[in-house]
Amino acid sequence: MKKNLVTAVLMTIATTILLGIVYPLVVTGIARVIFPDEANGQLVQRNGRIIGSRILGQAFTGPGYFHSRRSAAGNGYDAANSGGTNLGPTNQKLIERVREDTASLQAENPGRPIPVDLVTASASGLDPHISPATAEFQIPRVARERGITEEQTRQLVVKHTVGRQFGFLGERRVNVLELNLELDSNYPLKETKR
Repeated sequence: MKKNLVTAVLMTIATTILLGIVYPLVVTGIARVIFPDEANGQLVQRNGRIIGSRILGQAFTGPGYFHSRRSAAGNGYDAANSGGTNLGPTNQKLIERVREDTASLQAENPGRPIPVDLVTASASGLDPHISPATAEFQIPRVARERGITEEQTRQLVVKHTVGRQFGFLGERRVNVLELNLELDSNYPLKETKR
C-alpha cells in the first residue's frame, strides 16, 4: 500500500511538472519563434507605445473615426469580461436600446438602411471587425469630419476589407483599428479624438 501511494504521488508530481510547466513553456516558445506576432497578441504600436490589438475591438467614438460594433464585455471592450449580453430578441431592454441606436443612426444618415452589426454586439463583445456595409454606412460622416471625399474614404475601406477565410469561412470584414490608423496617417484630424 505504501509503495503504491509513493508511486502515485511521484507520478502526480512528474506529470504536473511535465504537462503543467514544461509542455506549456515548449509550446509557447515554439509559437513565439514560428508566429511571433500572433503569440504576442498582434499588438499595434505607434511611436513606441502600444495602442491596441488587431484581434481585440476597442471603442472609437469621435465623429472622424469609423465606429466599432457595440461591446457588451464588462463596461465595453473589457477583455477580462468577454461575453455577450445574453438578452433575447424579445427582451425589452434590448429592444429599447436598439430603437435608440437606430434613431440616432437614422439622424446621421436619413433614409439609409442600418446594418445590423451597428446596433448589435458580437458574442464576445470584443469583435475588432465591422461588415463592409457598416463601414459604407459611416463613410459620409468620416469623410465630412476629415475634410476628404467619400471616394477617398471608400478606397481606404476597400483596401482594409478582408475576404472570407479560405474563401468560404465567415464573412467579409473590415478591421476598425487598422482602418482608423490609416485614416490618421493619411488624413489626420486637426484635433484627434478617439
